[in-house]
Amino acid sequence: SELVDLAENIQQKLSYFNELENINTKLNSPTLSVNSEGFIPMLAKLDDCIAYISSHPNFKDYPVYLIKFKQCLSKAMHLIKTYTVNTLQNLTSQLMKRDPSAVPNSDNAFTLFYVKFRAAAPKVRTLIEQVEQRSEKMPEYQQVLNEIHQCYLDQRELLLGPSIASTVTELTSQNNRDHCALVRSGCAFMVHVCQDEHQLYNEFFTKPTPKLDELLEKLCLSLYDVLRPMIIHVIHLETLSELCGILKNEMLEDHVQNNAEQLGAFAAGVKQMLEDVQERLVYRTHIYIQTDITGYKPAPGDLAYPDKLEMMEQIAQSLKEEQKKLPSEASFSDVRLEDPESCSLVKSVSAESLNPRHQTTISPADLHGMWYPTVRRTLVCLSKLYRCIDRAVFQGLSQEALSACIHSLLGAADSISKNKTQVDGQLFLIKHLLILREQIAPFHTDFTIKEISLDLKKTRDAAFKILNPKTVSRFFRLNSNNALIQFLLEGTPEIREHYIDSKKDVDRHLKSACEQFIQQQTKQFIEQLEEFMTKVAALKTMATQGGPKYSLSQQPWAQPAKINDLVSSTYKTIKTKLPSTLRSMSLYLSNKDTELILFKPVRNNIQQMFQKLHALLKEEFSDEDLQIIACPSMEQV
Repeated sequence: SELVDLAENIQQKLSYFNELENINTKLNSPTLSVNSEGFIPMLAKLDDCIAYISSHPNFKDYPVYLIKFKQCLSKAMHLIKTYTVNTLQNLTSQLMKRDPSAVPNSDNAFTLFYVKFRAAAPKVRTLIEQVEQRSEKMPEYQQVLNEIHQCYLDQRELLLGPSIASTVTELTSQNNRDHCALVRSGCAFMVHVCQDEHQLYNEFFTKPTPKLDELLEKLCLSLYDVLRPMIIHVIHLETLSELCGILKNEMLEDHVQNNAEQLGAFAAGVKQMLEDVQERLVYRTHIYIQTDITGYKPAPGDLAYPDKLEMMEQIAQSLKEEQKKLPSEASFSDVRLEDPESCSLVKSVSAESLNPRHQTTISPADLHGMWYPTVRRTLVCLSKLYRCIDRAVFQGLSQEALSACIHSLLGAADSISKNKTQVDGQLFLIKHLLILREQIAPFHTDFTIKEISLDLKKTRDAAFKILNPKTVSRFFRLNSNNALIQFLLEGTPEIREHYIDSKKDVDRHLKSACEQFIQQQTKQFIEQLEEFMTKVAALKTMATQGGPKYSLSQQPWAQPAKINDLVSSTYKTIKTKLPSTLRSMSLYLSNKDTELILFKPVRNNIQQMFQKLHALLKEEFSDEDLQIIACPSMEQV
């Protein structure tokens, strides 16, 4: 039995070597086909033989048999490769013959490309699958798989390249003037191409290859090459921001995120295109800020304050008058008081008061179209940039735009003050700074930028020292007192960093404008009283510092009758000018709370002045004199 076992063992080992002749015979047979039933089992047997012999290098004639089996494997691989390559090339040639120009541009042509290839996939898929399964074990299989991949992709490129170029050209001619429609349709087309190519690839292969995305990137580049020259010549911010939205939101966030595997190549092309659009948008924004905000020259109508507000208010009031005359069933309707951009709406109800400052109305000053043009342009510009570019870039541009806008508002306010009144200029500035502050609040970003500058003060001081005639003798000293060494050490420029916050700039200018308004209004109402109290204070100061004692009632300018004239004049000024001031505040600010906050310090200043005057009069004058002076009580003020 031992001999039998030994014989069987030897026979089993020899069986691998004996298979060489059988395999060789089959491979050299003229009737052999890769599609025949015995081909794949033969391939499996060949793999087993090579694996067995490779694992027993101590056998006699090991190198000879291994080489012979490898030769058989090469023949088998050649048969698989030849069959697959011929199948793919024949498919391509058949499709190319249908259109000799090789530039089919209809949907039918694309459909045909995929239908024909899908129909042919089962013919080669089984063989390709066998190669893929063995590709990690033997380099010969991997090499053949690579060659099949390359052939497949070459055939696809041969078919798709001209077709895609033709379709892109066709889309360009259809959307020649509409860049957004062109980008949207071109990208949508490439999305379908990428998805279809991945699906078709999966009909032939089970394992992915990076070469497919390389091909698709190359195909997407044909779209990019057409679109880029157009993008870099777009001048309108609206178009550029819309293009950013299409590429960023519709393509990258919607399409690519939902199908990242199939659209990886497409995403690379879109990102490159998006960077170009963003770069162009930043460049055009810089120019826009310089020309349309910094360089804006206001037309007379832009500075026609308060005339334009009063005119719009009259229109609103007349509309409400007409609305009130309508039948009750039509009382709830929309009265439009708007410009084309704002689409603001004033709700009017017949039962309401005709007071133009009624809380349910929208003031003309709040209408988008009534804003000063640079404010409107700045805010529109920022709104278009906010979601299109990186935050750091947005911060820099927003700071530049807001600074230019504030500067233009200051100039406009000065012009209005010269043409009309100082109150109009101040309220115009306050209102528009309030608009700016309110409108930039929703931008969830920091409006601070860091600027770096060189401080050359030390360099200048060191240069003056070295140019001093007394230092000439120290030029050549061989110690630390050498003048040149001291210049190099002490004269190094310093780098200084400072931060610019445009939001704080708006607040700072707003605070300054409010303070000026309060100061100016206070002065308008009680300037004479302030002058009188200043004289009294000076008189008291002289007395306390050793000057002559005084009796206020004996002073020519402080006679009861004179004070009566002064008080009466001040009181009359308050009563006559206050309604006008309140009316202007209401017209410009159109917000009761804001008006109250702004006017409260003015009222407090007036009341405090009268309190001081009451205290002074009570201290310095008799009851009889007080009756002559007839100063208004605090309740009357």
